[in-house]
Amino acid sequence: MTADRTDPVVSTPHGTLRGRYERGVAVFRGIPYAAPPFGPRRFRPPVPLPPWDGVRDAGSFGPTPPKPPYSDAFARYLSDPVVPGDDILNLNVWTPDPDPAARLPVLVWFHGGALTRGSSAVPVYDGHAFARDGVVCVSVNYRLGVEGYGLFPDTPPNPGLRDQIAALAWVHETIEAFGGDPGRVTLFGQSAGAISIGALLAAPQTRGLVRRAVLQSGPPEASERAKVRRMVRRMASRLRIPATAEAFAAVDRELLLRTQAEVGRLSSPVVGGPAFGIVVDGDVVPRDPLDALLDGAAPGVDLMMGWTRDEHRLWLVPGGLMERVDRLGAVALAGAMARCHCGSEVPRGYRALHPEAGTADLVGDLVTDHLLRIPLHRLADARPSYVYEFAWPSRLPGLGACHALELGFVFDTGEVPESRRLAGEGAPQELADAMHGAWVRFAAEGDPGWERWDDTHPVRVFGDRAPGAPHEVAYTAHGPRDRELALWARDAAAPAPAPTDTDQPRGTELRAAVRRLRRPGALRRG
Repeated sequence: MTADRTDPVVSTPHGTLRGRYERGVAVFRGIPYAAPPFGPRRFRPPVPLPPWDGVRDAGSFGPTPPKPPYSDAFARYLSDPVVPGDDILNLNVWTPDPDPAARLPVLVWFHGGALTRGSSAVPVYDGHAFARDGVVCVSVNYRLGVEGYGLFPDTPPNPGLRDQIAALAWVHETIEAFGGDPGRVTLFGQSAGAISIGALLAAPQTRGLVRRAVLQSGPPEASERAKVRRMVRRMASRLRIPATAEAFAAVDRELLLRTQAEVGRLSSPVVGGPAFGIVVDGDVVPRDPLDALLDGAAPGVDLMMGWTRDEHRLWLVPGGLMERVDRLGAVALAGAMARCHCGSEVPRGYRALHPEAGTADLVGDLVTDHLLRIPLHRLADARPSYVYEFAWPSRLPGLGACHALELGFVFDTGEVPESRRLAGEGAPQELADAMHGAWVRFAAEGDPGWERWDDTHPVRVFGDRAPGAPHEVAYTAHGPRDRELALWARDAAAPAPAPTDTDQPRGTELRAAVRRLRRPGALRRG
């Protein structure tokens, strides 16, 4: 390895790379970790990239995977840059010291976007602050949508997840050249990225490649094969082609993206609808990832996990869905009960707990608890974990502490315009210091700075407000609102025992149960 303060140069098993020094950090962008997945390799598992001769420039982000743009309603809040080109299986590295002797902890980032959007080039995901604080940060591009998660009879499933496994193998083989320690690799991801990490931890192919993992607003899960197949068949019907990988590979990329966007326009965590997802395939996903992790998969891997207080508001506020769901009232609640496989006692309990909430917030909390918080609670109950909640509300109207809002704080990138799209102006730096510092400590030491989950259910609440305290102060809470909702929803979904007092309606029983969960002095300064 040779380096100067103008251009750091690193020799890897795959070839030599020239990066850039930026604000005292060495940055290498657009590094290929597998061959371009097009031509005869389209829809197929990734294959290794042959080593290159000479010095490859790594000064710019590599091509981003094919993806449809966000709708105008979501584009107001979320950035998703496009870089053209075929070399989409690439990653980026930020390092404070590109020296093999440094042996620094490593964070590997998998972005969200419902497995259909997003990339490592989103400015919010800049890894400079992690490298500034002594951690090598890697961010990964992987195939999306039908290219990465279409289910076909003539090709293996989950090529996007297989891309991620190939990227992890690259990290294991190569990160030492950038100053990283391959024995101290922490995965972190949000939404679909966290769901991906759940599957990666349970995959036999990643055994020994991961030391720690952070799941942000996404549980380990597998999608129903029939649901993913239905998405592919609807696309095939519109395109008037067979639902095979061979036929899809012959379709123009832009036409394929437009068709995918049309078919998936009703997909949403709250609304449901056809969607792409990771499926059980008997190979990289031998069984449901949550079941595998509950049964002891990924032994020895430390876990941290959490959510935002108002996840659903990012799904419902853009485009005016909050108002529409409120107008639907009982019809929307009935749809949520069907989606969550629960009886009417569950929304009655939510209503009793929060009588001031509108229908949209009740539906959003109910679905979020069912899809996200309850699975994460089950995982934390089964193995040592640190649990957090992000509670700081966006400065923008209606968003609250919504899905993805925590990312600018985790990466400490609140100054970039793309972070302000979601947070608004005046996001507190003290909160970024607290969150970013916790992720650094977890990657370096395995302890983010609060108690592990146990029978008392400690949760670190970032950005909550105590009487007389600013939003910037972080707290440790035992029994926050969302934990109570999730746990009681799980209990209430079970058949209720016969009432012993006909004068006490079910809503009163729920309120009494929630009050028992709330202990005096639950909120404490962290």
